[in-house]
Amino acid sequence: MQKLVVLNDEDITRLLPRTDVRAALERMFIALADGRAVQPPQTLSLFPAGGGDFITYPGVLGSDGVFGTKLSPYIPGTNGAIVTAWTLLMSMETGKPLLLCDSKRLTTERTAATTAIAADLLASREAKILTIIGTGEIGLAHLRHAASIRPWQEIRLCSPDIANRHGLPVQLESGCPVTTSTYTDTAAAGADVVMLCTSSGTPVIDASRFGAGVLVTSISTNVANAHEIAPDTLNRFDVYCDYRATTPAAAGEMKLAAERGQWSTDRLVGDLPELLSGRATARDTGRPAFFRSIGLGLEDIATASALLSAARS
Repeated sequence: MQKLVVLNDEDITRLLPRTDVRAALERMFIALADGRAVQPPQTLSLFPAGGGDFITYPGVLGSDGVFGTKLSPYIPGTNGAIVTAWTLLMSMETGKPLLLCDSKRLTTERTAATTAIAADLLASREAKILTIIGTGEIGLAHLRHAASIRPWQEIRLCSPDIANRHGLPVQLESGCPVTTSTYTDTAAAGADVVMLCTSSGTPVIDASRFGAGVLVTSISTNVANAHEIAPDTLNRFDVYCDYRATTPAAAGEMKLAAERGQWSTDRLVGDLPELLSGRATARDTGRPAFFRSIGLGLEDIATASALLSAARS
């Protein structure tokens, strides 16, 4: 009988270079499109007396013969909140646990890889300028994963504290220059792809300024109804998401826009299972596009399964 594998953050860091996260996610999204995977909704559970909460991200990846969940708690404290995450992977054959792993770095990589998949599918083939807003670990992971999806001529990194950030790249291996900026609207002006990679719960950029052909991507944070663009700007975009069955109920700008009658879920053009399986309508580049990711349990399960294979080999 195979033993339960336990991986800490150092183990994950060691295994990631041997793990093709993007390929694992693409296989998972195609399995989801073909009915070989199941993605239940994520759930938010509150601790008593306002003591915090945790989000449960479940998933069943039949193509790999595994199921499991990620648990991500938010625990307020006098020195700031504690945010952790652990993923449990179990066998569909034996019902026994296969892997327990620290999910912090895993989550960062699968979030960035998911965005890169969407950007590769949705960005103009002639895209030359990439702007990444947010230069924390997730922003820099987006840079790593997106660096090769187009022959970029310029990449712009932007955050309010950019002057205090050390060790940021000044160019890619291709020779493409990497510039920095403090102001989001300045950094986004003229960009072909804008990746929002912040932990903000409120808009970080004026999305009404984006014109035809531009792609904007956005991720999630634990803040209630978090959104990086204003809900009332959604109707300007062709809107895509990671999974249409669950994302609109969790993405802050979609929830708020729908409640206010400013947008409806039937206007979603496509999701990643549909795009990767060729079932989504082709993008109309006469309008800007918006891709929203909330982070799926299946993304964690697929990445954990790939890491387990790397650990066993």
